Amino acid sequence: MKLFLSRFYVAWLGVLMVVSLQPHSLAAPEKTETAVLAAGCFWCMEAIFEQQPGVLNVVSGFAGGTEPNPTYAKVSAETTGYAESVEITFDPTQTSFEKLLALYWRTFDATDGRGVAPDFGSSYRPVIFYENPAQQKVAEASKAGEAQRLGKAVATEIQPLTKFWPAEDYHQDFAKNHPNHRYVRSVTYERMDRVGAKHP
Repeated sequence: MKLFLSRFYVAWLGVLMVVSLQPHSLAAPEKTETAVLAAGCFWCMEAIFEQQPGVLNVVSGFAGGTEPNPTYAKVSAETTGYAESVEITFDPTQTSFEKLLALYWRTFDATDGRGVAPDFGSSYRPVIFYENPAQQKVAEASKAGEAQRLGKAVATEIQPLTKFWPAEDYHQDFAKNHPNHRYVRSVTYERMDRVGAKHP
């Protein structure tokens, strides 16, 4: 009996060791890609895209300008050429740049290049920033498809990405961290509702 129990114990330990050595099912993907998109307030964009399947991380920041180390105050002054943007890191085996753009078009009025209501100005203008020729091709085809669907010209710009600069820490996960903020309740939630995203 003792011999049986000792063998059972050894076998049980062996099983535990094998299981513990197996790769975790939530391990990071071997390859990730990024998409940098602008369409009005980055708080709204971040809150929408971070809920999407295959999206691993979303960072609020700035793209499209040339001045190094832009700040929110400088960008808001409309003198830097930057647009409030989000950098979306995603698993290409779970989603794609094309799918993210399909969602992107649903979050704002793409025919108005001035910005996204209630925020207007160059820092709120809609832009798709492409990182390589493949993304450029997808962006142009997606824009043409949206124009055909709307039956109107699409004002959203398509530009090469030079550099993405993260915004200050207090802007990150803003809607999640400030769910009762007046802007979040009146603007962010309305944009989230358009695409069926859940409020924080």
